[in-house]
Amino acid sequence: MDDFEKLEQNAYIYLLFTNICALVPGILIWIYGSSKGISPKTTFAVAIICIVVSFIITTRVASGFILRPLQMLWQAIVHVSSDTTNLPPPNIDSLRLGRTLILSLANRVYQLSGQHTNTEIDHGNISQQASDIVKLFPQPIFAFDKDQNITNVSTSTYSYLNLPEGSLIGAKLFDKLNLEFSTDNTLEQWITDCQDNKVAGQALWQRVRVKLADDQPTKQCDIVACYNRDNTNGNEFIISLYDNSEEYNKDDQALSFVALAVHELRTPLTMLRGYVEVFEEELEGKLNPELTGYLHKLRLATDQLTAFVANVLNVVRVDENQLSFKLSERDWKTTLTNGSASMLARAQILGKTITFNIAENLPSVAVDPVSISEVVNNLLDNAIKYSGASKDIVITSTLNQEGFVETTVQDSGVGIPENVVPNLFEKFYRNHRTRHQFGGTGLGLYLSKAIVNAHGGNIWVKSKAGEGSQFSFTLLPYASLAEELKNSDNDGITRHAHGWIKNHSMFRR
Repeated sequence: MDDFEKLEQNAYIYLLFTNICALVPGILIWIYGSSKGISPKTTFAVAIICIVVSFIITTRVASGFILRPLQMLWQAIVHVSSDTTNLPPPNIDSLRLGRTLILSLANRVYQLSGQHTNTEIDHGNISQQASDIVKLFPQPIFAFDKDQNITNVSTSTYSYLNLPEGSLIGAKLFDKLNLEFSTDNTLEQWITDCQDNKVAGQALWQRVRVKLADDQPTKQCDIVACYNRDNTNGNEFIISLYDNSEEYNKDDQALSFVALAVHELRTPLTMLRGYVEVFEEELEGKLNPELTGYLHKLRLATDQLTAFVANVLNVVRVDENQLSFKLSERDWKTTLTNGSASMLARAQILGKTITFNIAENLPSVAVDPVSISEVVNNLLDNAIKYSGASKDIVITSTLNQEGFVETTVQDSGVGIPENVVPNLFEKFYRNHRTRHQFGGTGLGLYLSKAIVNAHGGNIWVKSKAGEGSQFSFTLLPYASLAEELKNSDNDGITRHAHGWIKNHSMFRR
């Protein structure tokens, strides 16, 4: 929501409140007259008079309050006009409604007029002091203008990037700062969005990679950014880097070590699954119910371990941009039911019921059946794990209004707190309230997002604590890729899951 929309919304709320206040005296008089047995006509007449008087008073107060921002802007314009010198500049800090918007507009008036007020001179002194303070900050800080020219940095920035002192001022930000993000929400995208749609804004990124020159080790940090359009000193953007290389590198090293370990599990695990399948086929009908149950649970455990191994190895491939898919034409109903087979067995053993609601005549989809089955299994695994006492899990597939095949996995379990939802698809993320109650690696949803995005779709969640969760994802109909198919080798379409995304500016260097 931009500043004008905020002003409009606040004005609406204030008017609504004052109108309600104007009605209150009349209502109270009506209630009082009715309780005392006063004539209804007399009571009604007095109430109407009281309401009219109240409306006159509240309208007067409301109009002055709502027009106050316009008065401030008028005062700023008159102050800088050539034929007026006695009117002082407005004290915009005292404004309670629309302060950010009027401050931005007033600054533009001052800039267009070419005049300088005492307030601007004081602001210039403060800006110089702030510039000196920035240089002393212990963490890397960049200030840059609307053209992404660096105007100021902290002294520690040079040592952090291993660059000679003085080499940053005046340079383009992304010519000197090589960043990689784990999602498509990059710093450059945010800068563009701010310049197109906002007057002010803030943003935070976690686990951002900082690539250094001369084959130096990559650093990892969190970034905090703020934006103020038409800042009088030219510093529209300020970003600060908080180095967490030690912590994040430990996570990456741990994942690499785990990947190396689980890779060695693939051969014995494959043998174990093979033996279980042989036992199930050869001993079918020959074992008592108890032993049959043990055998089913053994198969369930091997399937879980297989899924864990696949998730870990695929996450490493995503981060190294080595995970690729071969998209081909598939019937979605068949692919969905076949890919859910192992989870159906697990749900049955745990006393859960998975119901399919698949719309008829869905178009064929462009998918890699193995990888998209991983997505379905990850979502079903979460639904089973977090369904609590609820036994019902529903899978729904329809053709949405945008022409995508949309699939939703819904449970009625413990749900997800609102503050947790934005972080669910990040690598290693686990809800701190449930991580000790439910097992998991925090990799399944991260991998699912990478796979779905590589298929050209989106994935999201709707949930409330205690009310269950709905995880949904979309897939492209195969027909929509006709042009891409013409340029392929007729053996399907190859897509890659990108683990780290560079700022687009880096591709223009």
